[in-house]
Amino acid sequence: MNFCTQCGSRVATRVPPGDHLSRFVCDACGIIHYQNPRIVVGCVPEFEGRILLCKRAIEPRRGYWTIPAGFMENGETLQQGAARESHEEALADVTIGSLLSIVHVLHAQQVHVFFRATLAQAQFGAGPESLEVELLEPGRIPWSDIAFPSTDFALRRYLEDRESGLEPCHFASLGRRVADS
Repeated sequence: MNFCTQCGSRVATRVPPGDHLSRFVCDACGIIHYQNPRIVVGCVPEFEGRILLCKRAIEPRRGYWTIPAGFMENGETLQQGAARESHEEALADVTIGSLLSIVHVLHAQQVHVFFRATLAQAQFGAGPESLEVELLEPGRIPWSDIAFPSTDFALRRYLEDRESGLEPCHFASLGRRVADS
């Protein structure tokens, strides 16, 4: 950041009085510009035992597989954002279930929040950010072509829950671990 978004003056990097971290500070108007993590929301949609995955049509990681996910928008809940991303990327209407995982992606200054989800029917397609979308049996998940470590983590936790014999309707009572990526 070079200029203040409030007045347009140059900003300096320093620790403001009463703070303990370096921030962008405008000497002209006194505004402190905080840089906070961005939230990514998504879900693992399931239909009849198969999981909906999207092949990315955009960078980063174009051509790699992911679950429907993206940046949260102002004015929406985490669940609304996850459902919106499923519709945008996979043209899929999902029912968002319980929290699956929270992944801290420190190097990208992001927090990824993923939910369990179900598709009422096998209707989906490639949105503008996807090259293709598929419902895959767990054994057909292309693990070596998964786009991000957070996606890999969420998918593995989801499948561990299933393998432990839990039915999707019982997922709401589960807690999840927190991971660093």
